[in-house]
Amino acid sequence: MTELRTEQGVVDTEIPARLDRLPWARWHWMIVIGLGTVWILDGLEVTIVGNLAPQLAKPGSGVHITAGQVSGFGAAVYVTGACLGALFFGWLTDRFGRKKLFMITLLVYLAGTALTALSWTAWWFFLCRFITGFGIGGEYAAINSAIDELIPSKHRGRIDIVINGSFWIGAAAGALLTIPILGGFAVDVGWRLAFALGVALGLVVLLVRRHVPESPRWLIIHGRTDGAERLVGEAEETVRAETGERLPEPGGSIRIHQRRSIGFGTIAGTLVRGYPKRSVLGFALFIGQAFLYNAITFGYADILKTFFHIDTGTGYYYAVIAVGNFLGPLLLAPLFDGWGRKPMIAGTYVLSGVLLLVTAYLFDQGHLTATTLTACWCAVLFFASAGASSAYLTVSEVFPMETRALAIAFFYAIGTAAGGISGPLLFAKLVGTGVPRDTAIAFVVGAVLMIAAGLVEAVLGVKAERKGLEDIAKPLTAQ
Repeated sequence: MTELRTEQGVVDTEIPARLDRLPWARWHWMIVIGLGTVWILDGLEVTIVGNLAPQLAKPGSGVHITAGQVSGFGAAVYVTGACLGALFFGWLTDRFGRKKLFMITLLVYLAGTALTALSWTAWWFFLCRFITGFGIGGEYAAINSAIDELIPSKHRGRIDIVINGSFWIGAAAGALLTIPILGGFAVDVGWRLAFALGVALGLVVLLVRRHVPESPRWLIIHGRTDGAERLVGEAEETVRAETGERLPEPGGSIRIHQRRSIGFGTIAGTLVRGYPKRSVLGFALFIGQAFLYNAITFGYADILKTFFHIDTGTGYYYAVIAVGNFLGPLLLAPLFDGWGRKPMIAGTYVLSGVLLLVTAYLFDQGHLTATTLTACWCAVLFFASAGASSAYLTVSEVFPMETRALAIAFFYAIGTAAGGISGPLLFAKLVGTGVPRDTAIAFVVGAVLMIAAGLVEAVLGVKAERKGLEDIAKPLTAQ
C-alpha cells in the first residue's frame, strides 16, 4: 500500500491504521524483546544496590560508606538522575526520534553501571549512581513511547503492562544473584562483580536493540514519508509471510501537516492547557506509585536487618516479593484491555493501598515476622505492580504523539521527584529509629497516596482500551 496523497508538507496517511490492524507476529516479539528487556536491567540494578547496602557498609569493602547512605542518599541520587535524564532525553526523543535515543540512553546506563563497579570512595559511588539513573530515566521516555507506537491497539494495554512489570524479573534475578556472589567472594570483590553482571546483560540488550525499527508514526510526522512507508511495508510483508493470511483493510486515514520539529513551548502548553485533567491524573498516578516503590525497593533489606536482625540472605525475601510483583502485571494485564483502563487502574491502586494499611497495622502491633511481612508485601505489590505499570501506560497514550516522550518524562520526573526522592530519604530516617510505629507511618503514607491516586483515576481516567492512539489524543500536526 502507498500513502493516499502528499502535497506541500501535507500527507493523508494510513500508517497508524495499518500498524493497528496487524495481527500479533514475531515482528512484534522483536520489539518486545529489544525494548522491554531494559526494565529487567532496571530491576537488576535497583535490587543489587538495595541488597548490597549491608555489604558496602562492611569494613574492607573498598568504599567508606554506611548502609543508610546507600539505601537513603544513594537511592535519592539515583532517582534524581533518573528524573533529570527523563526530561533531557524525553525532549530529545520527541525531537530526534525514538531509535537514536533508546540506543544512547542504554549506553549511558552501561557507562554508569561499569563506573560504579570501580568505586573507591563514597562521592564517586554517588556520582556513578547519578549517571546510571540519568540513563535509566531516558530509557523510560524513549522506550515507552516507541512501544506504544509500534504495538497494535488491541494488544497495547497488556503488552505495556507486562513489559513495565518485567522490572521484577530483574529484581528477582538481582536478589538471588547477590547471595552467592556476596558469599563466595571477598568483601571488596563481590559487590563489584554484581554490578559487572548488569553491564554484561546490558551489552546483550544493546545487540538485540539494533534491529528494532524507528517509529513510523514519528517518521511520518517529521516529514520522512518514504522511510515510514518502507518500514510499515516491510512489517506487513513479514507478518503476511508468517501468518499466510490476507491483512484486513486499514480502518481509516489521518491528514498530517508535517514538521521537522515542534517547539518545547508548544509541547508544554499542550500538556498543561490542552489536557489539564489528564495532567492531574498523570501526577496522581506517578506520585502514588513512586513513593511506594522507591521507598520499599531501596529500603526492604534495611527493614529486615533493623527489625528482624537478618543481615545475610535478604535476597531470598526480596526474590519472593519480586515474584509477586511480576505475577500481578502478568495475570492482570489482559483485564486492562478487557474490562477497561478505569476500573482496573482505580481498582489496583485502591486495593493495594487498603492492603498496605492492614500491613501497617499488623507491623505496628508486632504481629509480623520476616516471613509474614514478606507475604503481606507480596499481596500488596501483586496489585500495586499492575497499577504502577498502568501509570506509564496512561501517560504514554493519553497525550498527542508529538508530546508523548516528553509527557512520559515530565510526569515521571515530577511524580518520582515528589515520591521517589522524598520516599527513600523519609523511609531511611523512619526505619533508622528502630521503632516499629515510625516505619508503620511510612507504610501509611504510601497507602494513602495509592488510594488517593486510585480515586483520581475513577473520576478522571480515560477509556483508552482498544483505541488507536490518534483517536485517544489527536496529533498536534493533524488537520
